[in-house]
Amino acid sequence: MSAAGVEPRSATAAPFLVSKSVELLTGDTWRDDGKLYRLYGVQSCLRGTIAADANGKELDCGNVSLAHLAALFSTAAVTCQPIALALDEATFVVCGAKLDGDTVDLGTALIGAGYAFAATDAKGKAVSATYLVAELNAKMKADGLWATKFQHPIELLLRRAGERKQ
Repeated sequence: MSAAGVEPRSATAAPFLVSKSVELLTGDTWRDDGKLYRLYGVQSCLRGTIAADANGKELDCGNVSLAHLAALFSTAAVTCQPIALALDEATFVVCGAKLDGDTVDLGTALIGAGYAFAATDAKGKAVSATYLVAELNAKMKADGLWATKFQHPIELLLRRAGERKQ
């Protein structure tokens, strides 16, 4: 859902290194130096929703997503490229994380590990085929949150959007 209402940004917006003092808001959104940033094509689990493990232990699904973004930010040098402006004035970014000498796409890392999901448009179509493949692979392997029972955030967001239209 994150891609709805995207306004193109200037092609000259410069890449930037994410500071180590960001304020994490969700598993896909943060504030840094007064500016709001959101990973393009990535949907974290919603804070306040429940993920239950095989033993029935309940965790806040959104906090699990947030913890994994925090771990990447704290252990890797993350560089982001602004690409668009969201309706809420957040800057959509695509980011690379330098891990063990390799640069990996942050969205792919989070989704492929099972701690985030491929964002969709208002009709439920994934905005990134690459992220959808990463999500399906994580689901098949029961990685991350896929090893728990949870309500998929896209289903919740699409349902809420449908209820608002009625």
